[in-house]
Amino acid sequence: MKTPLLATLLGLFGFTYHLWGQTQDTTSLQNRVFRLDEVVISASRLQESVLKSPISIEKATIPDFKRSAQPSFFDALENIKGVHLIVPSLGFKVLNTRGFANTTNVRFAQLIDGIDNQSPHIGAPVGNALGPSDLDILSVEIIPGTASALYGMNAINGLANFQTKSPFEFTGLSFQQKGGVNHLNDKGVTAKFFNESSLRYAHAVNDRWAFKVNGTFNKGYDWQATDLTDITPTINASAGLTGADNPAFDPVSGYGNESANRRTLTLANRSIVVARTGYKETEVVDYNFQNLKGDAALHFRPTKAVELIYTYRIAYLNNVYQRSNRFQLANYLLQQHALQLRGRAFQIRAYVTSENTGQSYNLRSMAENIDRSYKSDNQWFTDFQTRFRQIQNSSSLADALRESRTFADAGRPQPGTEAFKSSLARLQDINNWDIGAALRVKAKLYHAEGQWNLTEEWLQHWRKQTGIEILAGFDHRTYAIVPDGNYFINPVSDTRNLTYGKTGGFLQATKVLFGEKLKLGATLRADKADYFNLKLNPRFTAVYSVTENHHFRASYQSGYRFPSIFEGFSNINSGGVKRVGGLPVMSQGIFENSYIRTSIDAFQAAVTAGVNKLGVDKRDSLVKANLGLLQRNTYTYLRPEFIRSIEVGYKGLFFQKRLFADVDFYYNRYKDFMAQVEANIPNASTPDSLGYIMLDRTKQQRYRLWTNSKTIVRNYGASLGLRYRLPQGWFFAVNATYTQLDRKEANDGLEDGFNTPKWMTNFSLSHANLFKNVGFGLSYKHQSQFYYQSFLVNGNVPAIHVFDGQITYSLPKQKVDFKLGGTNLLNRYYFSILGGPQIGGFYYLTVTYR
Repeated sequence: MKTPLLATLLGLFGFTYHLWGQTQDTTSLQNRVFRLDEVVISASRLQESVLKSPISIEKATIPDFKRSAQPSFFDALENIKGVHLIVPSLGFKVLNTRGFANTTNVRFAQLIDGIDNQSPHIGAPVGNALGPSDLDILSVEIIPGTASALYGMNAINGLANFQTKSPFEFTGLSFQQKGGVNHLNDKGVTAKFFNESSLRYAHAVNDRWAFKVNGTFNKGYDWQATDLTDITPTINASAGLTGADNPAFDPVSGYGNESANRRTLTLANRSIVVARTGYKETEVVDYNFQNLKGDAALHFRPTKAVELIYTYRIAYLNNVYQRSNRFQLANYLLQQHALQLRGRAFQIRAYVTSENTGQSYNLRSMAENIDRSYKSDNQWFTDFQTRFRQIQNSSSLADALRESRTFADAGRPQPGTEAFKSSLARLQDINNWDIGAALRVKAKLYHAEGQWNLTEEWLQHWRKQTGIEILAGFDHRTYAIVPDGNYFINPVSDTRNLTYGKTGGFLQATKVLFGEKLKLGATLRADKADYFNLKLNPRFTAVYSVTENHHFRASYQSGYRFPSIFEGFSNINSGGVKRVGGLPVMSQGIFENSYIRTSIDAFQAAVTAGVNKLGVDKRDSLVKANLGLLQRNTYTYLRPEFIRSIEVGYKGLFFQKRLFADVDFYYNRYKDFMAQVEANIPNASTPDSLGYIMLDRTKQQRYRLWTNSKTIVRNYGASLGLRYRLPQGWFFAVNATYTQLDRKEANDGLEDGFNTPKWMTNFSLSHANLFKNVGFGLSYKHQSQFYYQSFLVNGNVPAIHVFDGQITYSLPKQKVDFKLGGTNLLNRYYFSILGGPQIGGFYYLTVTYR
């Protein structure tokens, strides 16, 4: 890949996206140059030329999705400049930009026609579960950077706004059928088929009334998480037990053998950490998924300039979801009702989103408690020790430990048996993760907002005199959670729902100077959330247009992220560890009286290593000598997360407007990352007993607390996108994104992992109508290796090299399109994230009738 020839070939066989999309059919675009009148609305909440946008913004439209080799418009977004798509499962994918990605990306907002489609209790969207189908999508606008000053919904990493088709403008019946196959040459499973059916019907009754209905059903077999790498390979190294001999083996994709399922035992005059056996993920999850989603909208235009819209959306999910643990979503239901009133100078909308997690369950808790269902932890470890003492003199240490495990596991439910299936079904309905695995949450999100362009109608004369345009807006949001006694409680009242609200507003002013060459903007936003003081977010922007085709931009803005309902109020019994929200109403007294778990681990490791070197009789002196390793918890209650961001960029057209160039550079400073710290409270705190208590986790109250990192983090990055429309309809594009973690101050390790490749590169070559209604697109995507950090697992994600491709064939008279394509054509399995599945080739055929 370092030779010029090979680099050229990769460029010819790559594919990225022409984001300068238009809504016409692609056959009319073959010889067109890039348009100057393409508009976006998300960057300033007003229509403006994409060339003159004051911040970075990317736009993809129908022709771009048609050229894409990906099977859906949502999948296609990963090839947009600056976008990082992570894949926890085939049916659940997560968008992020500019670093600090995770599978529950509460820093990146996702809207549909301006309406947030997040899951209320999570505070982030579940992929595109509640989003539009391929038949109804019109365009996608992505802001890769903080958007809090205008949106105030925790969009400090970025925002995506999906715009759907109006039933006034896109009428008639459309149908799409996809068939696909994955798991080819997979060692763990035979080839599996994928099916997706989508329907759209829209009708304009007259100039005033119109409606549309959409529905999508898909089913398939998910990617499997089968990584058996040991997370704690050196935990027994001082006893000479590593690799296959490690009795505390904890595989990445295995559950029931984590820290909560381990004990330090005195065996053969050594201190040895032993874990319960646990189960592989493939044994406690059903990878068959079926997802159903739909929406209906009624549009009314009392005048040509005003439109009233009612929209209903529903999603019914059965797939795998990943957070700090992985979950089986079963009969998970999301619904949304929305009402919007839009005019030339104003927008008002209100909506409610409801969530019911159905029969979903936690895979880790399921594995832990299937083990405990036939034998308690105390009994299992007693049996293990008893058997070891019986055979320790007749076997090697490693063999004696293996035989002791076999003895203690006697009667353990085996995967596939009726006993195992019975335990799985029973635990799925027990809503306490100390003894069951159920995820039972019912939650709602209520939202209302409005914005007015004050100078469009009311202050037109003033705008003519001053050249200043003013936009004002407000929003209010309330979360309401039904206490379930495990995941959430209401600490104030057992009989009332738990509520959490935020109110905010903004004022934006823009002015054009020097004959419209310079456009300046200033925005001030104020937000007040429950439990927190008023916070202000400013934004200052400038766009200088050298000529009609060349535009420079610069901006400064700040943003706050308030705790999600999960971060603030969670109350989870999780395998002997209590996960508690970071607001004072939830964690009063815990912060003040606990010890940091990492210091307890260091203390235990030091004592264990000393015992294995000097002997069990030296334990008392080793405990006293290492007491200084124990650290009191110095963290405290949650504060909002904060970012300051500076960005400069350029957009321009060259070669008779056939080449489009877009460059940006940014620098961010993050403070008060919301993160989790593990801390334990000893059952007694007298100086002479503290060390012995901290050696025994059964004598401690264990907590995982939401708090703020003390680290200040700086990161920066740049991206370059080139898109060239060649004569005769050829289209070539390339983009490259560089993202770098600059430095950390304090570095306490609690901040979220950066979790982002240093380099992401896309190449493309495509033609919409190469000959006789046949088109094609080829692509190459590269991501460099990066370090992934999460509560599930830490480690390096290997570099990714992926080729995708597609061929299209159109029958214009019949209004039918065929698309034969594949992603990861070479079927080289790779990880998108650690703890998630391996992703192989996916090959499909799509037939669309419009």
